[in-house]
Amino acid sequence: MLFSIITVTYNASKVLGATLESVKEQSFTDFEYLVIDGASTDDTLELVEQAGIPTARVWSEPDKGLYDAMNKAIDRAAGQYLIFLNAGDAFVTPETLACIAKKAQDHPDVIYGQTQLVDSTGKVVGMRHLTAPEHLTWQSFRDGMLVCHQAFIARRELCPYYNLSYRFSADYDWCIKVLKRSQSTAYVGDAPIISYLSEGLTTENHKKSLRERYKIMCQYYGTVPTLLRHVKFACRHLLRKVR
Repeated sequence: MLFSIITVTYNASKVLGATLESVKEQSFTDFEYLVIDGASTDDTLELVEQAGIPTARVWSEPDKGLYDAMNKAIDRAAGQYLIFLNAGDAFVTPETLACIAKKAQDHPDVIYGQTQLVDSTGKVVGMRHLTAPEHLTWQSFRDGMLVCHQAFIARRELCPYYNLSYRFSADYDWCIKVLKRSQSTAYVGDAPIISYLSEGLTTENHKKSLRERYKIMCQYYGTVPTLLRHVKFACRHLLRKVR
């Protein structure tokens, strides 16, 4: 099959409905749907069953966190491309997967697009402040995670495991690794393909995430260039606050 759509869950019943609905209503159906659950104690598993997605497969067992669950998904996926759609996130329209599939006809290594932010009610609150570029390489991520992980669709055979030494930013490291292995990318277009639930990290976890990203940037792009680039990031952040 063409796609493996993967949702990692743990006690996600409050936000999972929109995700399940968006998967079920896709007009393009050449996909499997994998739910990797961390032994939820709420109604998560019942919601997945009630959704009635024909190709859904569910595993529920304790794990070591989000990225450990994603590694399990990589082992179990059978699709040509992997799409990680977190609980609370959704495809923007019923035609989204069909649009992505058109780009897959040329067999690029990575397919990607834009992301819009939604609140807990599903209301659109704006576009993601980092914009996916029309041309993408691993060097593009010097300026941060320009493509949201959910809008980054990678050929399965190129996908490494997530580095579990990163608790908050392993997806950033993972995307860079995938792009370094890639020979070609395809941009879906300017219209958003993913609705990202904008609940945000706690202040403390956000700081930890930024520290991890800084470490990853130094690893791939050099310490001095990364330091200078963070001066630019600080200015960009202040400008956003002023606006």
